[in-house]
Amino acid sequence: MPAWTAPPPLSPCPPAAPVTPDRRRVAGAAALASAVEWYDYFIFGIAAALVLGDLYFPADNPTAGVLAAFATFAVGFLARPIGGIVAGQLGDKKGRKPMLVLALTVMGLATTGIGLLPTYETIGVAAPILLVLLRIAQGVAVGAQWGGAMLLATEYAPEGKRGIYGSVVQLGVPIGVVTANSVFLAAGALTSDSAFTSWGWRVPFLVGLLVLILAWYIHTRVEETPEFRQAEQALAEKEKREQNSPLRTILRGHLGTVLLAGGSFAVNTATFYILITGILDYTTRELGMARGPVLAVSLCVSLTQLVLIPASAALSDRVGRLPVYAAGAAGIALWAVPLFLLVDTGSLLWLAVGTFVASCFLSIMYGPQAALFAELFTPQMRYTGASLGYQIAAVAGGGLAPFLMVLLLEATGTSMAVSGYIIALSLLALLSIRSLAKKARARGE
Repeated sequence: MPAWTAPPPLSPCPPAAPVTPDRRRVAGAAALASAVEWYDYFIFGIAAALVLGDLYFPADNPTAGVLAAFATFAVGFLARPIGGIVAGQLGDKKGRKPMLVLALTVMGLATTGIGLLPTYETIGVAAPILLVLLRIAQGVAVGAQWGGAMLLATEYAPEGKRGIYGSVVQLGVPIGVVTANSVFLAAGALTSDSAFTSWGWRVPFLVGLLVLILAWYIHTRVEETPEFRQAEQALAEKEKREQNSPLRTILRGHLGTVLLAGGSFAVNTATFYILITGILDYTTRELGMARGPVLAVSLCVSLTQLVLIPASAALSDRVGRLPVYAAGAAGIALWAVPLFLLVDTGSLLWLAVGTFVASCFLSIMYGPQAALFAELFTPQMRYTGASLGYQIAAVAGGGLAPFLMVLLLEATGTSMAVSGYIIALSLLALLSIRSLAKKARARGE
């Protein structure tokens, strides 16, 4: 592994946001927006691992049905850059808040639609087609959401605390996982196996209606960020003068930074979806483990991230983003083989140990990631640049990870192939982080 020395911060923090009693309320709203959005997004992955293959993609071979369901899961990731591009353009020109409200509204409607969607047995081929379209809508929504929520938090942050403020949005991921697993556990516990397959799995999706209430709250009670208000006039004057756009600026002068951001983060999102979706399918279908206990392990492991994510973010405020970020990537590489050796035992205890340690390394990376990506770009193009970097990683890593995991297991017959996939992405991350550090030093930051 490359030797790391702490580079100077990627860019100096802007002047502190004006002291306002709304700062914590805004951070809380951003965190809640992230949590409910990720909840809606994650329940699809759990349902894909448990029931969607049989209900919407019936096939004689169970593996084929799971692959079709995971392919639909991946489609949502392919749509995420669209949401990032559209919301990024408008968010950098019109404001962070309107795009976040729109993203929440689209996600709430799409998730509820999935909960109400008839199965293949009822409406035939229209069922999987509509499922794919609703999953695309979910992908567009989450692609638009992350940048808006992240910038609401980080652009309101006091000086020197951008990392910890950004981490409240990152907490939306473990909160979403915990909530999604809890609701599915409750649905499974309160229904028989046949009732769960028939209608119980739909209940978590219908909860998605609650996100519309949050969208209304943010629309009526949250103000636009101070940094955007300061940048808005300068951006308008520049556009009149040059007829430019944030996306054009990114593609012409900062595409390399976007790609490096994506390359640095792909291992995190891929490993995360392997843990919460791929391993759920693998342990229940291949290893014969019970669904409820495996979901409970995933829930408990996710709870630990609620502590580790803000802790690593706070550390990055003191020692720099990249050293903390790189430590997490290196840890994922080193743990990839032990992870699956423990999972393959079929023991709940060793499954918990393996996924817990992996989750610790993911948290170390994820904590500073929001502030890191925000600092890579100026306020005039920050929504676009940060969103593109994040969503490229989501497509390259997370969207395909459960699908590729099933393919690798089928093709090789060993989970070590999945470990090799994680290690390859970890090396890509470390190389990308090294290049970002060199760029920072070259700018003298």
